[in-house]
Amino acid sequence: MAQRQSEAIVLRSWPFEEADLLVSLLTRDQGRIKGVARHAMRSRRRFGGALEPMTYVRASYSEKPRQELVRLDAFEILWSPLAEPVDYARTAALEMVAEVLEEVLPEQAPDDALFRLALAVAEEMHLGRVWMPATYFALWVSRLMGWMPALGHCVACGVDLRGETVWYSATADGVTCEDDRRGESEALPPESVVEAQKIFRSPIGELATEEWSRRRGIHLRHFAIALLERNLDRRIRSARALERA
Repeated sequence: MAQRQSEAIVLRSWPFEEADLLVSLLTRDQGRIKGVARHAMRSRRRFGGALEPMTYVRASYSEKPRQELVRLDAFEILWSPLAEPVDYARTAALEMVAEVLEEVLPEQAPDDALFRLALAVAEEMHLGRVWMPATYFALWVSRLMGWMPALGHCVACGVDLRGETVWYSATADGVTCEDDRRGESEALPPESVVEAQKIFRSPIGELATEEWSRRRGIHLRHFAIALLERNLDRRIRSARALERA
């Protein structure tokens, strides 16, 4: 049995065989893995509050060859979302990050860029200040996964769309001009495209110094979530919950 230790982000946990919990982790070294936390529902000694979604831990675990699940031995909390006040919006935003990470990465596929993105975004999600990091995360995940379309030209006719409203559809790739928009297309205003370009060239800490209300970036956030849902082929429930905040 190999003993391992890695930085990790807790994505979710659920009951598993009596008092055990099955835990999904995004580790820095091995990517997404699943493990069993023995007796975690009875004793808080080894795991304490470390099983909350988006908790950043140093995980100690054991694995056997040809076994899908590892044995989780102990977590050391490096950063916890519970260290700050939470409300509905902050909870939904953190759960959105965890839900998307759970879906975009196959198991045992390390991705340091996504790991660093998740940490940076979670640490910027403060009470009353979740809209910028949520938008930033949704856009950057698609870019890192290679799903982000070029926003500067129409995929149908090739016309230059810089400074223009672009149109996107939940059922088709790319963006179009108004003349070539598909059925049930939605508009992405030119100021939203400029906002996206700013997000792609700016570190999140720099953007965090600006005021972001719920309305700022709302069109861009809808676009980013629609893009994720199209490529994942499923609804992101926590994103829908966030928009109701």
